Amino acid sequence: MASTQIKNVQKIGFLLAPNFALMSYAAATEPLRAANLIAGIDLYEVVPLSVDGGAVCASSGMSIACADLAVAGSACHTVFVCAGGGPRDWVAMAAAYGPLRRLARQGVRIGGISSGAYILAAAGLLDNRDFTIHWEHADVLKEAFAHLTPRQARYVLDGDRVTCAGGVAPLDMMHAMIAGRMGSHFARRVSDWYLHTGVAEPGAPQRGSAPERHGTHHPALLTILEKMEATVEQPLDRRAMARLAGISIRHLDRLFAEHLPTGFLETYRNIRLDHAKKLLEQSPLTTAEIAFATGFSSAGHFSRAFKTRFALTPSGFRMRGFIVGKD
Repeated sequence: MASTQIKNVQKIGFLLAPNFALMSYAAATEPLRAANLIAGIDLYEVVPLSVDGGAVCASSGMSIACADLAVAGSACHTVFVCAGGGPRDWVAMAAAYGPLRRLARQGVRIGGISSGAYILAAAGLLDNRDFTIHWEHADVLKEAFAHLTPRQARYVLDGDRVTCAGGVAPLDMMHAMIAGRMGSHFARRVSDWYLHTGVAEPGAPQRGSAPERHGTHHPALLTILEKMEATVEQPLDRRAMARLAGISIRHLDRLFAEHLPTGFLETYRNIRLDHAKKLLEQSPLTTAEIAFATGFSSAGHFSRAFKTRFALTPSGFRMRGFIVGKD
């Protein structure tokens, strides 16, 4: 039983963006419900919020009734922006920027879950802050806000800013937040309620390891592949990559032939094109801007390479997905 000294109900607001990820929302709110049940008193109150007080639909189609952010937000201890979806859904949250900044000035702790950090960045609430975002949206955020660098962590607690990568990571974040208020033993009981036995540290990776992603455990090859992922805008040549891995160019080519289905150039190009595909899906950048951001010499060269890999031109791909860019 929780100490009877805990008298104040802590209101935790969740500002829901259109097509927010229901899994992320549940992983953040359910531990609060469990904490109340285990304590036998109300420790937390979940307050769903929207920019206009209307209901918001998750990506699954489930609708959540919400209170108005401008009216109910100031009573909250913390307000998380819970988002998923893509750029059109994030742009639809522009009306929340002012209210969020106002709440921050009033001392409300502001957080972001999954792509919620993008909305916080757009509102100017992550300048000079340590934060994270779902790995799928990290590159898009960096393209839009070049002065910001998200950390590849499951969650980050930076004073009155709290960010989480989404998915099941909110379970880890809420464990830390509940432990901070109620103690580690109580937080452990909440996590056990959900069979959440392996509580991750904040800086634990968001994705599977490089060997899992690339299907190889060869250390020199993994060094090269990870460098490829980090240098899509300014690709390095064979010589530079071989020097980085401490091997000869001939050995480099032999490693790709023995361990991967494609050679050095094609593997590198595919990594860049996969990155470009993500930018086409999630960012408003033009085709020419994406070509430059992924190391192609021209929009025409990029378009031809993209069509060869995905059987669609970049503009055709965007039209099929109804993604609104600046082209």
